[in-house]
Amino acid sequence: MEPAIKETSPIYKRKKKRKLKRDLKTRHLTMISLGGTIGTGLFLASGNTVHAAGPGGALVAFAIVGIMVYFLMTSLGEMAAHMPVAGSFSIYGEKFVDPAFGFALGWNYWYSWAVTIAAELSAIVLIMKFWFPDSPSALWSGLFLLIIFLLNALSVKSFGESEYWFSLIKVIAIIVFIGTGVLMIFGIMGGEAIGFKNFTVDDAPFNGGIMAILGVFMVVGFSFQGTELIGITAGESKEPAKTIPKAVNSVFWRILIFFILSILIIGLVIPYTTPDLAATDSVVKSPFTLLFERAGIAFAASVMNAIILTAILSAGNSGMYAAARMLWNLAERGHAPKFLGKLSKKGVPINALIATGLVGCLAFLSSLFGDGVVYVWLINAAGLSGFIAWLGIAISHYRFRRAYVAQGYDVNDLPYKAKWFPFAPLAAATLCTLIILGQNTDALFGGTIDWYGLLVSYISLPLFLILWFGYKYSKKTKVVSLKEMNVKKIKA
Repeated sequence: MEPAIKETSPIYKRKKKRKLKRDLKTRHLTMISLGGTIGTGLFLASGNTVHAAGPGGALVAFAIVGIMVYFLMTSLGEMAAHMPVAGSFSIYGEKFVDPAFGFALGWNYWYSWAVTIAAELSAIVLIMKFWFPDSPSALWSGLFLLIIFLLNALSVKSFGESEYWFSLIKVIAIIVFIGTGVLMIFGIMGGEAIGFKNFTVDDAPFNGGIMAILGVFMVVGFSFQGTELIGITAGESKEPAKTIPKAVNSVFWRILIFFILSILIIGLVIPYTTPDLAATDSVVKSPFTLLFERAGIAFAASVMNAIILTAILSAGNSGMYAAARMLWNLAERGHAPKFLGKLSKKGVPINALIATGLVGCLAFLSSLFGDGVVYVWLINAAGLSGFIAWLGIAISHYRFRRAYVAQGYDVNDLPYKAKWFPFAPLAAATLCTLIILGQNTDALFGGTIDWYGLLVSYISLPLFLILWFGYKYSKKTKVVSLKEMNVKKIKA
């Protein structure tokens, strides 16, 4: 037996430093979740959604996915408030489903965010070339990768504060956008009253019917990805039993105000037949820019360019944080190389941060293959992984609650109790599964099989299954029974 280490010894002090710092407050958690969510999906891709499905179709798609995300966040909030750990749903998948399932979820989520960072850096190139069209792509990718790396490397508090202010800029921009749109609808600003006439243009409000709505689910879902960051921050939040429920309860209102109202305003003010709405690679054609220009606001494109730049920085910043924490947790549990579990004196998983940043260097491929091409590749690769993570959250929560009751515990004793169980997690799991399987059916059933389209769209699914069943086969893991599941509360 090893001798006890005294609290005064240097070894004890070094070990004590090797912990994540619980320095994130409620305001940080709320804004971090916003920061990871509000990005290019809303500012650039939302116009394409309106163009493809019509104003009514886009609104329905955002509402359905928004409700699903709310269900998922309440599920995650219940588990995170009860068991606040940095690995979040990877650990929940391991504890409540199968160790192999948790292993695959962890690597899938790290991959999802690491690739998303590269996607956001590619988008930054598009933004900066609005001002500096002849500048090299690698310059901007490298500069902004360095910025988000340093913000994360300093301390979790510096990350939380930077994310708070990044997100605040986006929130203000969206509020101004919604307010301006309302004034234009009633003719108070930007000429004649628009009213609801754009909801009756051509085939509006539903262009293409139900199939068009299903066709935009993946893009809409990608716009919402990042709300699950609440679960990742649980391991570094102060009083998670109190702060996490507060952050989760605000999710619904964020979804309603920032996404649903924004899409409603776009559909009312800009006819869905407007060709510029179909573009996703130019700030000049962002629906936000188009609206401000129609309102007669000078320098609308430049102002929106700066705001979108902030949004991308914020999303990349949050992605770097989430990916590094997940990779660190995988190393802590022996699922990744041990050196990735190293913490700096400030409690930052520095090696995991470096490894994640190296994946972000995929953005430098922009200079080789063209800026817009790489961005589309990366977005497609990351989008499906996010839905797999959401599916894992729903399954884990369903089994956790069933085990919690089966072992004789009272759900009213939970720090936060998710509503509408079991309907909510089952509905979320069903919708996630449908979106995962049906995100690119045209590639399979469009007459001739589009192998390239299938590869780009579904690459994350076979990777996840290989990780899951490969680990299950090698380690001989089994599904955890409800009676044997460890559902005891973890003290923060």
